[in-house]
Amino acid sequence: MSDEMAKAQVAQPGGDTIFGKIIRKEIPATLLYEDDQCVAFPDISPQAPTHILVVPKKPIVQLSQAEDSDAALLGHLMIVAKKCAQEAGLSKGYRIVVNDGPEGGQSVYHLHVHVLGGRMLAWPPG
Repeated sequence: MSDEMAKAQVAQPGGDTIFGKIIRKEIPATLLYEDDQCVAFPDISPQAPTHILVVPKKPIVQLSQAEDSDAALLGHLMIVAKKCAQEAGLSKGYRIVVNDGPEGGQSVYHLHVHVLGGRMLAWPPG
């Protein structure tokens, strides 16, 4: 079991997260993108040569708990992910991943989009 999957098995929803602290600028991060709805920054444990996280400022715990009213924000996260991939030079392709729950590999309970690229990505992913 990978380190990330082990973290996902013990992670619990609720409370403040590292992403909330980054959004509030309590923890430094190299922001690649920021607007009034989200931030993007490199993952500290990259799983590909390019691994960027796009995190909404609204703390949605996980995708399965998103509401219909979050549709515009979720779409915005996809557009920002695309922009980050373009800025990172991922012209040959990239993968977008959203982990949900322990079996989905979610280790931080604040919804986030992974942008992975810079090498050929295996399929199936899990």
